[in-house]
Amino acid sequence: MGGLRRPSASFWHAHLARWLPATLLGRLSLLLFVAVLASHVLALTLMFELGPGHGAPLRPPPGLRAEPAAAGLAKPLLHVPNDRAPPRPGLWQAGLVLDIGVRLAALMLAAWWAARWLSQPLHRLASAARELGADIRRPPLPEDGTTECREASRVFNQMQARICQQLDERDRFVAAVSHDLRTPLTRLRLRVESLHDDGERRHFTRDIAEMDAMITATLDHLRGVASAEPMVLLDIQALLECLADDEQACGHSVTMAGDAAPLPAQAGALRRCIGNLVGNAVRYGGGAEITLSDSGDAVRISVRDHGPGLPAQELDKVLQPYYRVEASRNRHSGGVGLGLSIANDIAERHGGRLELRNAPDGGLIATTVLPRAPSRHY
Repeated sequence: MGGLRRPSASFWHAHLARWLPATLLGRLSLLLFVAVLASHVLALTLMFELGPGHGAPLRPPPGLRAEPAAAGLAKPLLHVPNDRAPPRPGLWQAGLVLDIGVRLAALMLAAWWAARWLSQPLHRLASAARELGADIRRPPLPEDGTTECREASRVFNQMQARICQQLDERDRFVAAVSHDLRTPLTRLRLRVESLHDDGERRHFTRDIAEMDAMITATLDHLRGVASAEPMVLLDIQALLECLADDEQACGHSVTMAGDAAPLPAQAGALRRCIGNLVGNAVRYGGGAEITLSDSGDAVRISVRDHGPGLPAQELDKVLQPYYRVEASRNRHSGGVGLGLSIANDIAERHGGRLELRNAPDGGLIATTVLPRAPSRHY
């Protein structure tokens, strides 16, 4: 007998699932049938238990006489006009109320349990959808349960597979375009060096540099470089100080103040995010002031300039890709309208957000809010 093992819970679950209806409607109908049957049995049992004469000797009512017991009888006989005691109206009314109450309670309990039972696949699907936003490569859903649940899980897995396929195709396309565009730009740089006119060479070099910057920004936006970088416990204060030192070495007026404890982040992506904000501040305001603060549950990185700021109705629009406030895209204003969009995308990848507002005394303040419990794992 020592070699025999008790069937596991999964064993009984698998065998029970074979006898259950395949659809949600069938399972709900079966559950209600069992609940109604159980309520009838329980109500009738209680009525018999609480019925007249149960568990108590029959006593003579007023006006009746008990005769002596006959030979061989231990108790006296009781003469009753009818063969059973007359029912009491109040008792049957209480029994009717008890019957209705028991049935309603059983149905309510069955409905509550059925709602929890039938909603479990929906909760699982909702949880998978939330996880999909943080990790597109998450394991597929198990295709089990009722017919509707299996179909929903199958469609969800197919959608996830198509998204992964499209992302892979996008990465291959971006890599091919990047190679094809870099090659002619490199040839142009080499040919510019052979120009004898210094003015023409300077103009060509500037145009090529502008084209290179536009291509780099566009390809980085399409590729989504932040999605492939792992999360690490990052010293955000050291990263911002290094960024400010690099900008100062280039002759830009950039300062940094404040401190914060390390937090989970993508080092390269976050540096690019703050670098874009600092670059905008230097371009439009002549300098940048970086302020770091830590509230315990989130880290806030504010980049302020003393430029003209933005109209209130444009604060949300500038976060859209390729959107710029000025109508013309001339070389003096710089950029192609992707800096703030990329910064906002990186902040959202960290579970945070990018907030833009105008300072009371002039200038724009761009604040990156990074929570300490991001949705991604590192």
